[in-house]
Parts: sequence; structure tokens; C-alpha cells
Amino acid sequence: MRFKDYPLDPAILEGISSFGFEEPTDIQKACIPLILEGKDVIGCAQTGTGKTWAYTLPVIQQALTRKDRGKHPSVLILAPTRELAIQIDQQFEGLTYYCDVSSMAIYGGGDAIEFEQQKQAILKGADILIATPGRLLSHINLGYTHLEKISVLILDEADRMLDMGFKEDIMRIINRLAKNRQTLLFSATMAPEIRRFAKKIMNYPEEIDFEVSKPAEGVLQAVYITTERNKTSVLKKLLKDQDLDHVLIFSATKKSVKELEREFKRMGFPVQAIHSDLTQPERNEILRKFKSKKLPILVATDVISRGIDIDDIDLVINYNVPQDPEDYVHRVGRTARAKKSGVAITLVSPEESYKLKKIERLIGYTIYRMPGSEEEKEPEKRARKPRGGATKSQRYKGRRQK
Repeated sequence: MRFKDYPLDPAILEGISSFGFEEPTDIQKACIPLILEGKDVIGCAQTGTGKTWAYTLPVIQQALTRKDRGKHPSVLILAPTRELAIQIDQQFEGLTYYCDVSSMAIYGGGDAIEFEQQKQAILKGADILIATPGRLLSHINLGYTHLEKISVLILDEADRMLDMGFKEDIMRIINRLAKNRQTLLFSATMAPEIRRFAKKIMNYPEEIDFEVSKPAEGVLQAVYITTERNKTSVLKKLLKDQDLDHVLIFSATKKSVKELEREFKRMGFPVQAIHSDLTQPERNEILRKFKSKKLPILVATDVISRGIDIDDIDLVINYNVPQDPEDYVHRVGRTARAKKSGVAITLVSPEESYKLKKIERLIGYTIYRMPGSEEEKEPEKRARKPRGGATKSQRYKGRRQK
């Protein structure tokens, strides 16, 4: 089935064509018809599966058919971070380029001018609002934001929002919405807390589940066992030995991200870091350069491990092992997006071995140990090497998981 086979307005189809896509992904095939029918939907899928379009396309179609379009917002999307809100808005801007539907991202961290722009978008009736919960509540508390006519509520990365403590804020927002609205919830996990939350706010939802807790098949994963003090030298060797122009490095803390940026700049690597100390315009500019490949190496905290749509990342490196195994899935999900291939290498100190075991229990297999790492001394623990030709990805001797 192709996008043109859905009951979508020709202007939407033209927007889709401008992105170069003809066929929907699995989650899009499952969700689009249900959403167009007006049903509540829970979509559970790993990052990079196309879940954003799974809801953007049908809600644009719904917005186009409203007689009161442009008079007040009709669609509200809640997202956990500014970066994700901006990214979703960019998708809407591209898809609605040829049709008369407007959208606005509502998020904190900007200046007074941005706040006023957000206010005017709310007052003048932007059709679609994409908001972080805290900033939307700020606008609500000032008295000019009325959400009673919102017909569709979408919670993107609902699990992340609950993890970040937004549950109370979300409920305060939901209590201002009409009870007969359509509600869509998208999550990378379907933990019991998410199910309980969905039961409170949804009406007989259809559930779409695509086995979220495993990296995409195209990710060649590998582990390098080393000491904490040697991680920087191992990282330097990995970056020097390979001809790669799009590398994303994750580190656990803002402090370590800054230190890595400083150290690798000193060594002459083209690198920048993104973290919470930067202003929103600074973060946007760094992401823009990285996305356009003008910046080859980006070091980041988990602030962008979810939701940022950047294609063709050659290599993801976990400088440390994530505390939460689910975060590992999202970190390595930055590569091998949209059925492409990519490499993810995790540097593991002996103190982090228990975290690695938790990850391997979650994904259901042993991640390949790279030659040269300290665990090479224990051959019985080594995983099977990949077969086939020497592609760029396989120079890392990673293992493609099926």
C-alpha cells in the first residue's frame, strides 16, 4: 500500500512527495486508518520507525476538513523536550507546505520575543500546537489559552514525559480539554504505569505494538571493555581509525560532555557538545550543523537520545553505559534509522558490567565484544563475528542483530 492509497488530500500527498517517500512504514500502515476513523490509539514502537508521520498525516487531514479551521487550535501535541517539539513542528511545516494548515511549537528556554510569538499563535488560532507541558501551562495560567475546542490530543514519548515527572502537569492540561476528544498516545515502552495512565485518559483505545525493547535490525552493535581512565584514549582511537563524517557520542553527565568536547577540540577533532547550559538558539544551531553534516562529531547528554530525526549517522558511541537499559535502545536508535544500517559501540568499564548485563537481558542476546578490549582474554565469552564482505560498518566488527 502506498500513501496515495489513503484518503489524504492531494496537498498532503504533495508534501509527502517532497520528502521523497512513497510507501508507509509498518506503524504508519497500522495507525493511519485507525486515526482517520477517529479511534483512540496507543502506538508502541521503537525510535526510527516513522511514528511521527503515523499521527501527523491523519491529523493534518482532519484539520483540513474542519469548518472552523484557523479560528482556534484543534490539535494539541504534548512532547517531553524542546528539541522534540521543534522536530515535530518541522515535520508539520514540511507536510503542510502545500495546504492551509498552521502549526506552532510551544516550548521554554527562549527569549521574550519567542514567548510573544507563541502567544500570538495561540490567540490567532494556529491549527496545531506542539508543546512541552510546562510552557503550555505558563500560557494557560496567563488566561488567554483556551483548549476546550481541542478535538485531538497526542502524547508523544509518553513514557519519557512520565519519567521526567510531567504526569501532574499533563493531567492539569487534560482536565481543560473536552471529554469527547480523540486521544493518541505514543510510547517506546508499554510499562504498567503507561497502561494505567492510558486507561485514565483514553476511551477503548486500539493498541499497536511493535516490540519496542530491541534495537533496530540494521544496528551493528559492539562493546569495548576498558577501564574508566582509558575510555578517552579508546574513543580517540575509534575516531582516528575510521573514515566517518557523522558521529554521535553520548555521555551521562553535562560535566563529562563538556570535558570530552574540550579534550577532543584540543586534539584537533571537529566536535561540538550539546547540553542544558546552552541557550535554545545555540542548541538549535548546533543541531542544524550536525544534521547538515557541517559538524562531523556531536557529543551529547541524553537530552537528544529520543525524538531528534537525524538520518545517516554512521556511528553512535556510548561513552558510558546508560543506567536504564531502555535508554540504551534509544541511544543506539539514533543510527540505522528508517531501515538503514549503522554502528553502535559502547565503552564498558568493569564497574559498569552489571549495567551491560541488564541491557543484554532486555534485548535478549549478547552484544559482540570488540577485539582488543580487555574481555578478549576470555574467549568463551566472545560472540560470533559477522559474516560477509568488509563494509564500512563491519570494519568495527560489530554484529547485526536479527
